[in-house]
Amino acid sequence: MLKYKGSSKLLLQPTSTDQVSQILQYCNSRCLTVVPQGGNTGLVGGSVPVFDEVIVSLSLMNKIISFDKVSGILICEAGCILENIMSFLDNEGFIMPLDLGAKGSCQIGGNVSTNAGGLRLLRYGSLHGNVLGVEAVLADGTVLDMLKTLRKDNTGYDLKHLFIGSEGSLGIVTKVSILTPPKLSSVNTAFLACKDYSSCQKLLQEAKWKLGEILSAFEFLDGQSMDLVLNHLDGARNPLSSMHDFYVLIETTGSDESSDKQKLEAFLLGSMENELISDGVLAQDINQASSFWHLREGISEALVRTGAVYKYDLSIPVEHLYNLVEEMRSRLGDTANVIAFGHLGDGNLHLNISAPQYDDKILSQIEPFVYEWTSKHRGSVSAEHGLGLMKANEIFYSKSRETVQVMASIKNLLDPNHILNPYKVLPHSFIS
Repeated sequence: MLKYKGSSKLLLQPTSTDQVSQILQYCNSRCLTVVPQGGNTGLVGGSVPVFDEVIVSLSLMNKIISFDKVSGILICEAGCILENIMSFLDNEGFIMPLDLGAKGSCQIGGNVSTNAGGLRLLRYGSLHGNVLGVEAVLADGTVLDMLKTLRKDNTGYDLKHLFIGSEGSLGIVTKVSILTPPKLSSVNTAFLACKDYSSCQKLLQEAKWKLGEILSAFEFLDGQSMDLVLNHLDGARNPLSSMHDFYVLIETTGSDESSDKQKLEAFLLGSMENELISDGVLAQDINQASSFWHLREGISEALVRTGAVYKYDLSIPVEHLYNLVEEMRSRLGDTANVIAFGHLGDGNLHLNISAPQYDDKILSQIEPFVYEWTSKHRGSVSAEHGLGLMKANEIFYSKSRETVQVMASIKNLLDPNHILNPYKVLPHSFIS
């Protein structure tokens, strides 16, 4: 997006935890600020230097250390690209519990440090549940070895959770231990059309009841999103015979192909009879399923081709989620195109406002309204992208001052010189 630009004069690429430790020890002793960097695929400026901070890139720490096929536990270095891990696991008969559109370039250390969500959270939960252990280096160079492979360990405080989602502001994650599920043989994908958002909600409720344990993804996109990808994304084709106001992509994953498909077909038939679905198609092979996912995952790529984009990653109760989209369209009128899609199964809205160029007048109509509205409906201003530089000062829309003060106390304890990823996550006034 080219929204964030730093002016760092030094990029370091350590190849071991020991080298990361030496770098931080040196920088801390001289109060040199540091920005940890993974695949640099974030959207909130979390991995970009604000001024002249030293960049510490983990890209050369990209080894898979071990994999236990009995337990499904993988240990790897933080610089491993997510798609490479997925390919490795696929050959072993397992999958990653995490899947993102940026999987071809994002790194697992960055994923863990931002607590990335993605397409499979509905089925497998967040990284707080799947990451069993981490190795992290503190600001003074101290190495914390918390690289456990145990499902149960009730000894004291579970400190690994401090580093999952803290965006490199408390320490640099160098290794990860993660629980991976087996790759199941039966995967079915359906691309459906709904007449309104209420039908999408009801369809989600029915899917949870009727598909139960095999439901692995429930994604939605509105008509504006569909129109965007069809006009700006290479290889995009409408799998349905006409355009609709809302679309839902459902994926099921199980171990009994006949039973799973029968269950999905019965669910689709019942939803058609109850008029929750206006039209739809069930993928007949992996290529057709991939074409469905291409429409959903390609929205961000299509947006980049339309000009300037204001991106908001929000967690909102499902019943209220699309009301924000409609209110934003009313506020902006013809000055911008409001695009809405996301992980409906876990209440995560990706609200995107597209305009020919960045405009302060448009931004003033979006912010702080988008944050105030989200806070009023008890949502979160960051569902899965983190706070970074963009939202550090907006944290109070989702967290109380008392909570933020405790966070700042932890930051001051672990990084008293404030060298790690400055100006990110927490308001500068709270940690200065």
